[in-house]
Amino acid sequence: MTVEAARRIPVMLPALGEEEALAAADAVRSGWVAQGPRVAAFEAAFAASVGAAHGVAVSSCTTALHLALVAVGVEPGDEVIVPSLSFIATANAVRYVGARPVFADVDVATGNVTVATLDAARTPRTRAIIAVHQGGVPAEVSALRTAADRWGVSLIEDAACAAGSMVNGGPVGAGALLAAWSFHPRKLLTTGEGGMITTDNADWAARLRRLREHGMNVSAADRHASTQPILEAYLETGYNYRMTDIQAAIGLVQLAKLSDIVAQRRSLAARYHELMADVPGALAVRDPAHGRTNFQTFWVLLSDEFGVGRDETLAALAAAGVSARRGIMASHLEPAYANVDPAPLPVTERITRDSLVLPLHHALTEDDQDHIVGTLRALARR
Repeated sequence: MTVEAARRIPVMLPALGEEEALAAADAVRSGWVAQGPRVAAFEAAFAASVGAAHGVAVSSCTTALHLALVAVGVEPGDEVIVPSLSFIATANAVRYVGARPVFADVDVATGNVTVATLDAARTPRTRAIIAVHQGGVPAEVSALRTAADRWGVSLIEDAACAAGSMVNGGPVGAGALLAAWSFHPRKLLTTGEGGMITTDNADWAARLRRLREHGMNVSAADRHASTQPILEAYLETGYNYRMTDIQAAIGLVQLAKLSDIVAQRRSLAARYHELMADVPGALAVRDPAHGRTNFQTFWVLLSDEFGVGRDETLAALAAAGVSARRGIMASHLEPAYANVDPAPLPVTERITRDSLVLPLHHALTEDDQDHIVGTLRALARR
C-alpha cells in the first residue's frame, strides 16, 4: 500500500471531546433528558452570544425555518424568495407552509443573495425572503433589511452555518427579525442534531415555544416543576420540534469553545490562502468587505485557467486520500424541483458546477494542507 493510499483526510470532523461526553452523561444521570432546564440555559446563552433577546431551541434548522415562516404569516399562495444555491432544506421549508419558493441568483464571491438578485425575483405575491449566510460567509444584511422594509416583506435569515461569523461590526443574528441556526455535526457548534430560532420579538418567541411543543400553552418542563396541578390547553395546531436536555448540555459546552474554534479555522483558512497563491484558476472563499466568516465551509471555485474540471479534480483528490466534496448544491437542479421553472440563474449554476469543498476542521494538520494543495497544484500544472 502506498503512503497516499494509506492517507485519508476527512472533509470535516466535529470538535467534540470529553467535556461534551461528561455534560451529556450528567444530563442522563439527572433523570431529566427531554426539553428542560438545560435547554432553557442553552437558549439564553446562545441568544446572548449572537446579540438577540430570545432563543427558541428546536430539533433542526429546517424546523426553525418552518416555524419562522409560520411566525411571519406566510400562507398557501404566497411566494418566498430563496437562493437556489443552498442546501435543499431552505426551499423545502417554504413548501411546508404551502407557499411557492422563488429562486434568486447570488453574488459569485460570497454565494449570497443581494438586493439586486432579490429584486429581480420579486413579484406582487412575495411575502417573505430567506437570505442564507452561505457556508458561514455573512450576507450584507444591512442592505437586505433596508430593502425588505421598503418592499414590505419579512426577511428571515438562514444562519445555519454562521455561528461565530460577524457582519457590520457585530455577530450574525444581531438585529435579525428571525434567524434560524443549525447544530448539525458539520457545523462549528454541534449538538448532534438540533437548531435554534433567535429574535428580538418577545411575542413571537412565546408563540414559537408553543408551536414547537404541540401548541401547548405551558411547557412540559413548567408543568413538571409546578407543585400544583396544571391543566394545559392547546391553543393552535403545533408540532413536535423540541430539543432534548442531552443535546443542550452538549451545546453549552460547545458554545464556550466557539470563539477558539472560529480562531483556529480562520488560521487554517489563512494558511490555505497562502499555499494556494500559486495555484492558477482556483479562487478560494474569503471574508467579504462587510464582515468576517467563520469558514464553516472552505470552498474553491475553479475557472478555465485551472485546466481540470471539478469532478475530475474531486476524483484526483480522492485518489490522493483527500475527502473533498462538491460545492454548494443548486436546489432548482434537483429532481424535487423539476416542476419549477426559474428565471436564469447563471452564477448559481456556475458555482454549483465548478466549485468544491476542501477539508477544514480542528484536526487538520499543516502536512495535510500541504498534501491537499500540492495535489491541486500538480493538477493545475498538468
